[in-house]
Amino acid sequence: MSRPNPRAARWSYWLAAFAFALFALLAQAEAATVAWGDKGSQVTLIQQKLQQYGYFSGTVDGIFGKETYDAVVWFQRKNGLKVDGAVGPATASALGITLTGTVSASAYNESEAYLLGRLVYGEARGEPYVGKVAVAAVVLNRVKSASFPNTISGVIYQAGAFDAVSDGQIWLTPDEDSLRAAQDALNGWDPTGGCLYYYNPATATNGWIWSRTVQLSIGKHSFAI
Repeated sequence: MSRPNPRAARWSYWLAAFAFALFALLAQAEAATVAWGDKGSQVTLIQQKLQQYGYFSGTVDGIFGKETYDAVVWFQRKNGLKVDGAVGPATASALGITLTGTVSASAYNESEAYLLGRLVYGEARGEPYVGKVAVAAVVLNRVKSASFPNTISGVIYQAGAFDAVSDGQIWLTPDEDSLRAAQDALNGWDPTGGCLYYYNPATATNGWIWSRTVQLSIGKHSFAI
């Protein structure tokens, strides 16, 4: 009869314990859900995405309350998802976010906001503050439109979309006003009322842009639909 091996028994125990912990961790990640009453960066990310897609008009404050719940329900109904007012894996995927890895989600948010600030600086430095916010708002309006890419970076880097990208000014370091204007637009301020285009009438050379209907002018820019 062979004698029990204490070392092998301990190894089997720790291996089983590790497997169980890993399974529990993966199950928790799969079951991750953000719902009414939750707070934090994940809620902020959800609110920003819902706002970009036109479902949320409240304040992006990182608090999952009634306005966020109603926006989630509306988004779920419009996209054929289970309507429960909570953001689980399926709804998160439809929004283009992940509920695991909060740090990476936050980093993505910050990088997109910073990119938007760089565009504002490249396109609108010297303009009044509201004009800076308006430029950022045009980018976000395009994100929400089916006619344009559905991410900030996609809109900004779309071929020929912005002079600041074409001439390299997108790589300049943005000032505080430009970054703040980008954040104000992300938080829902749209001085243009939904415009998708802007141009400087004194320097515009693209004949097509003159065919757009101008809604208002701010500083040197005309904003159009």
